[in-house]
Amino acid sequence: MTESNRSKAITLRIAQQPEADELLGRSPLAAMIGMLLDQQVPMEWAFSGPFTLAQRMGSDDLDAHEIAAYDPEAFTELFSAKPALHRYPGSMAKRVQQLCQFLVAEYDGDASAVWSDAGTGAELLKRLKALPGFGDQKAQIFLALLGKQLDVRPTGWRAAAGQYGEAGSHRSVADITGPDSLAKVRAQKQEAKAAAKAAAKAAAAAKKR
Repeated sequence: MTESNRSKAITLRIAQQPEADELLGRSPLAAMIGMLLDQQVPMEWAFSGPFTLAQRMGSDDLDAHEIAAYDPEAFTELFSAKPALHRYPGSMAKRVQQLCQFLVAEYDGDASAVWSDAGTGAELLKRLKALPGFGDQKAQIFLALLGKQLDVRPTGWRAAAGQYGEAGSHRSVADITGPDSLAKVRAQKQEAKAAAKAAAKAAAAAKKR
């Protein structure tokens, strides 16, 4: 297995904001929370959220222990203050706290411990799917992000990540390395959504026959 090399600066270009991307590259928890927030909002909005949250908590990083123990109402206020960290600040604040509480209970608050000793991609995928708020797709996308951009590559990681692990693809946030690739990923998502809509419409029409 190849673990993340934290002695080497990792540069990400997901949030499209230098300070937010810098935090994602050095903080495993920030990257994990960004992935958790990546639903029903633009990808840049989701992955800039950890940096904004850290600022509002008066820090340059995020701490799972601190978030887990934070007063729920006050934590929701951090999410709700303008500009809001998410389209659904209340529910996402709760999910972030649940994630951090799980990390504290299972990994002593260390997000990187989820993958640091995972022997195979299948094992890592299982661990990611156990995280609160991480379903099958989100777990595979985050696994692909770890492998493609954060140097976390246990044996079989591409296979475990499914289509998101394919080299040269533009299917998810794992493939975003700048504005051009962001545009390609966004176009791919729109094409997939249109195809799914067309398939559903065709299926509905077939039932009426």
